[in-house]
Amino acid sequence: MLRVYPERADYTGDLLNGLPVAVTSHRGSSAFNLSVFQGDELELKPVIPYSYDREKITPYDYFVYLDEQETSVYYAVSHQSGIYELTFGHTDPVYLILNSRRGELQWDGKAFSGYQQLQNNTRIFVYMEPDIQPQGANDKAASGQNAHLVLSYPSNTKQLKLRYGISFIDTVQAKKNLYREMSGFDPSGVAEKGRQTWNETLGKIKVDGGSYDDKVVFYTSLYRTYERPVCISEDGRYFSAFDGEIHNDNGAPFYTDDWIWDTYRATHPLRTIIETEMESDILNSFLKMSEQMPEFWWPTFPEITGDSRRMNSNHGIATVIDAYRKGLKGIDLARIYPAVRNAVMEKTLAPWSGKPSGELDRFYHEKGYVPALREGEEETIPEVHGFECRQPVAVTLGTSYDEWCLAQIARELGKEDDYEYFLKKSYNYRHLFNPQTGFFHPKDKDGNFIEPFDYRFSGGVGARQYYGENNAWVYRWDVQHNVADLIHLMGGRENFIRNLDQTFREPLGKSKYDFYSQLPDHTGNVGQFSMANEPSLHIPYLYNYAGQPWKTQKRIHILLNQWFRNDLMGVPGDEDGGGMSAFVVFSQMGFYPVTPGIPAYNIGSPFFAKTVISLPGGKAFTVIARNFSEENKYIQSAELNGIPWEKPWFSHDDLKNGGTLELIMGNKANKQWGSASQDAPPSEGELTD
Repeated sequence: MLRVYPERADYTGDLLNGLPVAVTSHRGSSAFNLSVFQGDELELKPVIPYSYDREKITPYDYFVYLDEQETSVYYAVSHQSGIYELTFGHTDPVYLILNSRRGELQWDGKAFSGYQQLQNNTRIFVYMEPDIQPQGANDKAASGQNAHLVLSYPSNTKQLKLRYGISFIDTVQAKKNLYREMSGFDPSGVAEKGRQTWNETLGKIKVDGGSYDDKVVFYTSLYRTYERPVCISEDGRYFSAFDGEIHNDNGAPFYTDDWIWDTYRATHPLRTIIETEMESDILNSFLKMSEQMPEFWWPTFPEITGDSRRMNSNHGIATVIDAYRKGLKGIDLARIYPAVRNAVMEKTLAPWSGKPSGELDRFYHEKGYVPALREGEEETIPEVHGFECRQPVAVTLGTSYDEWCLAQIARELGKEDDYEYFLKKSYNYRHLFNPQTGFFHPKDKDGNFIEPFDYRFSGGVGARQYYGENNAWVYRWDVQHNVADLIHLMGGRENFIRNLDQTFREPLGKSKYDFYSQLPDHTGNVGQFSMANEPSLHIPYLYNYAGQPWKTQKRIHILLNQWFRNDLMGVPGDEDGGGMSAFVVFSQMGFYPVTPGIPAYNIGSPFFAKTVISLPGGKAFTVIARNFSEENKYIQSAELNGIPWEKPWFSHDDLKNGGTLELIMGNKANKQWGSASQDAPPSEGELTD
């Protein structure tokens, strides 16, 4: 529940803005702020900037030297509590400043307590104790904007420790959380417990062979997949911003803060392998949110402060059918189905909106696509966000996938009418396919393609008038549930491969300055492919569907070596709280879940000689790469549990039951392995009337 990171402009920032206490949002600043100062009391500020050096960050502790102040800062973190150890190099008086930013604080002579006001009537509470009582405090209470209190300590103070607990319920619970987790003022002991916890957690996957840098990238990426969502249950209770009430969790931890548009693709599927109980608890938390909100709609971007309804489509639906088909326990489809169905049928499909469905939605459900506006045409639909626009192609393609997921849930529940209805709608992407160009192309309300049209640059900033953050070259492949039909639409496997190849070869078309000024999230480019944005993640694996798995093997190594490195520039764009990192984890292990909802994995090319995944129940799934080396990235042959294996994919059952995938590697492609059409990964297939 407690997350912190240094507050600064970015990783290269020259100043720290005080010391963090708790981060409540993936991109937000710290809730509360702690500053320490030595010198003249007249120089005190609510938040003090620091020059710094010798910074070291691990998952469980943090050290930084504030060089101008000559103060050493050591910090260790637990689940709902943290502790600072401050060592001073000067003899001047010491001042501690706790800032609530917006809220109330009290000092009772022993401890700070108070809250910061967040959005949507949500508060975060703190209870903080120093190990040495001060000689004075500037006041007993403070409230309002930038409310802060100051403790003063005498000259020659050598060291101070501060421990604290946080809560989303009240200050009493914050104190309980602190005392439950810390009996004293021992940051090293807290850090050691944290180190053991993280070693146990990250040790669920063990890799051997491969370079040091690849291992660092792998385990750092695996660590990041745990950044969100967070469990906010506190002694069996939790505050829900979805109805503003405090609830009993009835023994099931409550999770929130999950940007599902990013994480449904690989982060959720990774948990269906190594954190099955957690994934089940997360999905049941989504159900509770749906029941607590005024409308019974499945969440899209649940945060600490409620559902922010960001991005487009309702891909949380995919997490449900994916977990259910992989056999996770406790997934009540009958209770969940109305919420996920309502999210498509009752909530507007307009991006970044939590409004009920309207005119745009009626058009989609009748005509099968979201209509686009022509350049300069005025927007008249009230549900449409002024900056985010309609994103009609992105929404049509994304909703087609969501409706495929709905069809699969309906089928599992025996709702045949709904199954047939949503299965047919899952082909709605066809309405926007332009057979003359092979792209998904926006249409106006009369069914005419928007012309003239540039598949790289039409659509304004982020291509939002037609797509979403990415251009048509990326959304050309956004049919995760039906790659077989996409191959058919493009005229067969050869054309499909040709178009895939060209995606990685097509020039930017403008200078980098002009390209990125219009498409700032379309980074990590290889041609028109964007390694830095989630809609691209499955694209390198699509060669498997068209008979050329060797190109997937080649491309995965190129992309990870170029864009995910053990250095400052080692992530090509927004990491999205595990959304991007889970792609790295899967790809380095040697496989990837192209279609959440189809319990199968595409085989890529591993970065390690051996990977062992510990599974629930004591089983293990092992990937062995024989003849492994940096240049031996091509699969020559394979065996699954000792049986020759010609398919460039395997099922989740193959994995969850334990076993071994053995790959014989070489430095030249075996272009025959996995190439037969009957061995292609599973897909919905072509529509039959």
